[in-house]
Amino acid sequence: MNNLIDKILGASDSIRYVAIYQDNELISKQRTDLTDTSASESDKYEELFVNPTVLKIAGQRGRLDCGGLDYIIIKYGNFYQMIREFKNGHISICIDKQKNPIDVEPLIKNLLDNN
Repeated sequence: MNNLIDKILGASDSIRYVAIYQDNELISKQRTDLTDTSASESDKYEELFVNPTVLKIAGQRGRLDCGGLDYIIIKYGNFYQMIREFKNGHISICIDKQKNPIDVEPLIKNLLDNN
């Protein structure tokens, strides 16, 4: 998973952070030259509790009669957070607030589809 994280971070300078939570294991990496970052401890709990819950709720709704769920984008004050189901868990990608996350999503999808 570290190789995939490195590929995603390398796909765009606007990608600040990537986390993969799979089979109860969390792996994450953040660019070192960032400002306005969140605390690593809060990132950990977001990946362990918040993002899985948000994906579960939205995913169930999406599967009901909306054609499924592709991804969720959350706009925080300092950045965007894109989360999507991935294998036996999820992937979470933090995107710089100056970049439109919809423009970055095809790069991420392509990397995930080819992993």
